[in-house]
Amino acid sequence: MSRQYPEYPRVGVGAVIWKDGRILLVKRAAPPRQGQWSLPGGLQDLGESLNRAILREIREETGLEVKLGEIVAVVDLIQKDANDDIEYHFTVIDYEADWIRGEAVAGDDAADIAWADPLALEKFELPQLQQNVIEKALSRRRNSIVL
Repeated sequence: MSRQYPEYPRVGVGAVIWKDGRILLVKRAAPPRQGQWSLPGGLQDLGESLNRAILREIREETGLEVKLGEIVAVVDLIQKDANDDIEYHFTVIDYEADWIRGEAVAGDDAADIAWADPLALEKFELPQLQQNVIEKALSRRRNSIVL
């Protein structure tokens, strides 16, 4: 099934990847959102578990090995065209993950890559849905710190 003008929503996976208090962002190399910054991720393949899908997508897009954490959020990304027809519809399951090893490099569907301060993301012009996911992950991380 085509990503564009789908017959039903596609299942996507994404991740808030942490390393030294920063999160990883990728600049999209292909539509939709080509040239825009985003959390790393992609689509689940038929017969693939969610965990395998996100680990594969992270490896393909960034070259990193991560320790997968809990699901942070489930969001619908729906984009309509000028005629109000649904051009794209993804239901995305966003995870939290921690960097284990590897040097982050833009691969597969990524044009660029950046480790970013989660409190200073304005220059990346992230969609509000992704900002909300990052804020939720940051809040969960802060609440899990034992004093």
